[in-house]
Amino acid sequence: MNEATRTTEKHDEIRAAVREQYGKVAKASSSCCCSPGCCGPAPDASLALGYSEGDLADVPEGANMGLGCGNPQALAALRPGETVLDLGAGGGFDCFLAAKKVGKTGRIIGVDMTPEMVTKARANARNANVRNVEFRLGEIEHLPVADSEIDVILSNCVINLSPDKESVFREAFRVLKPGGRLAISDIVATAPLPETLARDVDALTGCVAGAAPVETLRGVLQSVGFEAVRIDLKEESRAVIRDWFPGSGAEQYVVSANIEGTKPRQ
Repeated sequence: MNEATRTTEKHDEIRAAVREQYGKVAKASSSCCCSPGCCGPAPDASLALGYSEGDLADVPEGANMGLGCGNPQALAALRPGETVLDLGAGGGFDCFLAAKKVGKTGRIIGVDMTPEMVTKARANARNANVRNVEFRLGEIEHLPVADSEIDVILSNCVINLSPDKESVFREAFRVLKPGGRLAISDIVATAPLPETLARDVDALTGCVAGAAPVETLRGVLQSVGFEAVRIDLKEESRAVIRDWFPGSGAEQYVVSANIEGTKPRQ
């Protein structure tokens, strides 16, 4: 078996583990936060991540599953009429918030690789009669979206789960219009993880073990073509991360960050 085949198999194993975990979350009667180790009434955790009570009240019941690590809406500065793509849309929480901001002339596309999540998000949209949102099944490394179709890309605590982050950002660059922008909240590594955490499947599906180092991420974004790249660490998020894996010390190695970048106009 050559190296490329081994890498492909490893990536597929990681995706399968993530898909299985979030399929379970989608079908569970209770919601979970990002880590599978903290299942419970997690939607209120969104308040600690920068969302408002109004945001929580504005989305269909069941859309807010407490799966994020920040608030990409605060970065996006969405405008009426824009086309928005959400990477790893889950139950559709950020999609439904974005739909209100872009209005009837705007359009929201949510992509998720977990069939149960897509089914849940579509049901939420039907039940709330939200017509400017659609949900597509697909991997964020291979987006089911046309070239230069998107004004803004949102994502909330999802890209860390991908085993091939360079492909994610190449695809993001492809589907953005010239001048289009990223508005992402994600987990990044600020120090090397201990082997016990790095090899822990729960830590992987729980948004810790797959986090990329800050400078590696910055380099990837710049190498695929993004400009005006910013990665702002949210040190206060370490308190939230500590609750994901109590006693593991995960908060010493990873932190939530706001990630921004722009596709050049030329």
